[in-house]
Amino acid sequence: MAPVKVFGPAMSTNVARVLVCLEEVGADYDVVSMDFQAKEHKSPEHLARNPFGQIPAFQDGDVVLFESRAICKYVLRKYKSAEADLLREGDLKDAAVVDVWTEVEAHTYHPAISPIVYECFINPTFRGIPTNEKVVEEALEKLKKVLDVYEARLADREYLAGDFFSFADVNHFPYTFAFMATPHASLFDSYPNVKAWWERLMARPSMSKLGANIAAAIKA
Repeated sequence: MAPVKVFGPAMSTNVARVLVCLEEVGADYDVVSMDFQAKEHKSPEHLARNPFGQIPAFQDGDVVLFESRAICKYVLRKYKSAEADLLREGDLKDAAVVDVWTEVEAHTYHPAISPIVYECFINPTFRGIPTNEKVVEEALEKLKKVLDVYEARLADREYLAGDFFSFADVNHFPYTFAFMATPHASLFDSYPNVKAWWERLMARPSMSKLGANIAAAIKA
C-alpha cells in the first residue's frame, strides 16, 4: 500500500495535528513540503487539493482532503484498531464525550492559546514581526479562564474524555507544544492537573517524536 501524502511543512501546527494521528495509528506517510516564499500553496496544483490555498492537504489514492481535523478523523477511521481507537465510535457515550472536548479545543482552547503562539513565537521567529503585548495580555487572561475549567476536568481523570487517550487530547498537541516555546510556558505550573496531563501526552512516542522533529526543523 502506497504511503499517504501530507502537503505542508511538518513544523506547521495544523500539519503536525495530522502527523501525530498518523503516528498514533502507525500509518505510512510522506510529508510533501511546500515553499511558501515561492507561493507553492497558491499554485494551481495545490489549489486543486485545497481551494483556499492553505495547508495541510492530504492524499490517499483518489481521496483528497483538506482541513486538519477532518483529515485526522479520516485517518483514525481508516486505521482504527484495538490499540488505536481514538474516536471511540463503538461506544455512543464515549464518542459523544470525545466529540465534546474536540469541539472545546476548536472553539474555546484554540482561540485563547493561538494568539499567544502567533505573537510570541510564530511572528517574531518566522515573520520578523514584533510581539504585540496587548494582544498577548488579553489572550493570557482568556487562556487562564479556560485552564481553570481544564484543571477541574482533569482532577479525577487522566485525559479529557475519561481515563482513555483520545482524539480530544491529540487535538491539543500542536498549539500547546508551540505555546511551550513562548515565554509564557510557566503558566502551566499554576495548573498541576493540566501540567500532568500535558506531560502524559508528551511521553507518548508519537508526540515525543514529532516534538523532536519540529524542534530540529526550527533550529535548522
